[in-house]
Amino acid sequence: MANLFDWDKPLLRITKPVRLIECFSGIGAQAKAFERLGVPFEHWRSYDFDKYAVRSYNAIHGTAFEPADIREVHGADLGITDTDKFEYVLTYSFPCQDLSCAGKMRGMKRGEGTRSGLLWEIERILNECQELPQILLMENVPMVVADANIKDFAEWVAYLERKGYTNSWQILNAKDYGVPQNRERCFMVSFLGEFRYEFPCPIPLPYYLGALLDETVDDKYYIKGEAADKLCSQIVQVERERERVSRTVRMGGRASLDGRHTCDVINVVCNKKTDYKADQGSVHDPCEGLQRVAAEPRKYGGRSFSGVYTKASSDFQRGGLQSLSRSIKADNDAGVAEYGFDITADRGMEKHI
Repeated sequence: MANLFDWDKPLLRITKPVRLIECFSGIGAQAKAFERLGVPFEHWRSYDFDKYAVRSYNAIHGTAFEPADIREVHGADLGITDTDKFEYVLTYSFPCQDLSCAGKMRGMKRGEGTRSGLLWEIERILNECQELPQILLMENVPMVVADANIKDFAEWVAYLERKGYTNSWQILNAKDYGVPQNRERCFMVSFLGEFRYEFPCPIPLPYYLGALLDETVDDKYYIKGEAADKLCSQIVQVERERERVSRTVRMGGRASLDGRHTCDVINVVCNKKTDYKADQGSVHDPCEGLQRVAAEPRKYGGRSFSGVYTKASSDFQRGGLQSLSRSIKADNDAGVAEYGFDITADRGMEKHI
């Protein structure tokens, strides 16, 4: 947040041509914001390692950037020269997966190798710069300033202050700025020098989501034929299973060899005369390098659940894998169900079926 005594600092007025440098650029949403605001600027540099995102960026903005790993970018690569003639704006909305409550929440601590920890690559790059960008823009999930991450965030702000930046940050909600979506994000604006920034005041929401939906939809957006039949049959099957067995699977930090995907297939037998127990070979994980471990019986609602789960060998353990837990609730007296779970690090670790 801005200092209470920043009122004595002048507002920055941009009078020079803007050269935009986007780190973690994705498809260039922040560049698109510049366009929509009518700000004249030059696409100076753009860095993202995802080739598909870069391809989309180029298609949207008419550029010809190549995929780039931020860990291999150096200060000289930014091409910051003639700062007396140009205003360099660097955006660095670093990955949120390890901050978001929908992810593993591994944080952004320096040196721990998390995706959100790529923030500190920006520190390295700025340290390598002969001339610094005059403006820095950051956007991330509100968890970036939550109790679990506030020390790391404060460390980052203190670093920027030592580099000569004045920083202002605030959590804003999209619904307060003309977008019919309840979406909070933390924004920080940093100016090189003694300047202040005033975040815009909320405005009344001019319309609701329904106003944005098309009343008629072109047929090309509907699935047809065999694909439609398959989807319908899958929906019917799922609904039938829901009538028989409902369950919640909570995973306390699953991980995988590639850092992205883990897959469990769980067969569960529910019987009113016996305790819940896993069927033969009940859990299977196709990831290579995993081993089976017996799970201790647990009590749920007066009954016990026994089974096995797959656990990564010590070389591949990450996060809170050992805290794996699952709870199963049966709505029926008897039944058998088989489910496959594709759990990614980018999404919530709780699945409701």
